[in-house]
Amino acid sequence: MKKIFLFGATGSIGESSLNVIKENPDHFVLSGISFNKNSTRAKDIIGNFHPEHIFTTNEKSYSWLKKENNLSNTISISNNIEELSEFLNSDNVDIIISAISGFAGLETSILSVQTGKKVLLANKESIVAGGDILIPLSKKTGANIVPIDSEHNAILQCIDDYSAIHNITITASGGPFNGISDSDLENISPQDALKHPTWNMGAKISIDSATLVNKCLELIEASYLFNINESKINLVIHPQSIVHSIVTYSDGSSLCQMSNPDMKVPIAHALSDENRLNINFRELDFDNLSLSFSAFPKNRKIIEDLAREVCKIKNGSGIVFNAANEVAVDAFLNSKIKFLEIFDVILRTFDNVQLSKELDIEKIYEIDKASRIMAKKVVESTSN
Repeated sequence: MKKIFLFGATGSIGESSLNVIKENPDHFVLSGISFNKNSTRAKDIIGNFHPEHIFTTNEKSYSWLKKENNLSNTISISNNIEELSEFLNSDNVDIIISAISGFAGLETSILSVQTGKKVLLANKESIVAGGDILIPLSKKTGANIVPIDSEHNAILQCIDDYSAIHNITITASGGPFNGISDSDLENISPQDALKHPTWNMGAKISIDSATLVNKCLELIEASYLFNINESKINLVIHPQSIVHSIVTYSDGSSLCQMSNPDMKVPIAHALSDENRLNINFRELDFDNLSLSFSAFPKNRKIIEDLAREVCKIKNGSGIVFNAANEVAVDAFLNSKIKFLEIFDVILRTFDNVQLSKELDIEKIYEIDKASRIMAKKVVESTSN
């Protein structure tokens, strides 16, 4: 019986992770969770899974947990990293799932990798911003980082010979605006951009999918995770979201991983060891299956080129890229900038933040802070 700690338990990835755990009660037990503001959902999780430890840095959530008489006597509750680290490093945890979205998940991703345990990583921003720290740290501690983004998990499933990889192809649904010209995107509302055609995701990642910045983040992440040059990574549009990634080998063979859009699939694979897990899933209808692929749109090449530049220069450039995007997406969701101005914020911020050749955790946070300050200045100049 493997004991799991789940960061970001109340989010969409958390929900899928809980479903896999629930469908495999003989294999897993939920020993701990973290959450932020959603106390209602957290209460349901606690009632259904009875975790031993709950972590939150949200003051209201922490106060609520402490006031719950039926929790305090049976569950340990913490709001500081020291107590959390002690629990993660104990025998109460075998596997850690890092499902906190955005740069906010970097601290817990580092904490998880420091344990030397199996870490299921859904937080791509941790790798984009902190790959120069996290990857070497995992080698030092022996932590096994297993991606649970559908694309990167698909790549992992398709690799059987690293030395023979010719290239990797990451697919993108194209989001809700696939094939729509920039002129028609001029007055797109946040509500329009949140309507993803195939995936049910949180607001930030839904906007990233609409802009296709999400694929650029995934390109950077793949370069770090699989130690592969960006020139060997292709991005293509695949509206059906059935083929999640393709690995092509030097002998001309291409292997792909296929499944209906469902985050339980990569999570189940990542949680499995020698034998695959059983989960409830919707089978592919091969009798009526139609798949299509097309080139990554030319009007997104400028942001794709920037992502490739990040892969080449590193030195904290991924921190700037990610921070600028997070600020821009937040500004768009709050109607401070237009949809297409998201790209302008990223590009202008990238050109105006100083990088560093010597990166450590403190430097990562310094560059992130500087990038956000600059991005907010760009937003203000754009919206005026």
